[in-house]
Amino acid sequence: MAHPTALALEYHLVSYKRTWRSSVFSSFALPAMFLVAMGITVGHYIDARSTTIGVPYLDYLGPGLLASTALQVAVGDSTWPVYGGFHWTRVYHAMRASPLTVGDMLRGHLLFVTARVALSGAAFLVVLLLFGALHSWWSLATPLICVLLGAACAAPCFAYAARADNDGAFAVLFRVGVVPMTLFAGVFFPVESLPVPARLLAWVSPLWHGVELSRAATLGTATAWGVPAHTAVLLLWCAAGYVLALRAFTRKLGD
Repeated sequence: MAHPTALALEYHLVSYKRTWRSSVFSSFALPAMFLVAMGITVGHYIDARSTTIGVPYLDYLGPGLLASTALQVAVGDSTWPVYGGFHWTRVYHAMRASPLTVGDMLRGHLLFVTARVALSGAAFLVVLLLFGALHSWWSLATPLICVLLGAACAAPCFAYAARADNDGAFAVLFRVGVVPMTLFAGVFFPVESLPVPARLLAWVSPLWHGVELSRAATLGTATAWGVPAHTAVLLLWCAAGYVLALRAFTRKLGD
């Protein structure tokens, strides 16, 4: 007999089979076009005028966009779908009427989100390969990095979505959390150029650690803090987010 968590995961996989086409453009085509626009067009001017990065801007930007895509997919799949599961489709309540526990439902949905992140990361990795932006065999580890980053972002968002009173709360999340992280967590330029307070916020964010790991993997270089430290921070985000999400789900559904 299948594990209860696997059964919860199966529900989301079956549902995704009907809707996957609608997610291709947002999770793959848009980042690829952004890579062309920024990495090649704007990158040409940056390469001609800047020597601070040390590598072609396309090679620098690519892994940053890879990590940013993982963040966007994870947050997008952990906000409205989770809120909808409580308030619109009420699928969580239907699952709760089955032998599944709250933990089974949460883990199954989180596994689905990380699977989505892994697929998006693997697809974007192919784009980077076609553009010649991969310079190390460690690039093959980037989908795993995306999974870790995705889980680190998704788990707290599950907790946030479960406690949200309305879906307007997600606009705040994107404006206050996702957009600033994308702009100031090392995706487009080194965080060392930021003022110290902004640099501290970048170091706390999960995206910066994902960007550092991804860039080190694709370029074959060292990270700012070392792989174990970046991995530990992301795992801490995962663990803290999971605990908060489990509490929020339990409070909402009972156990």
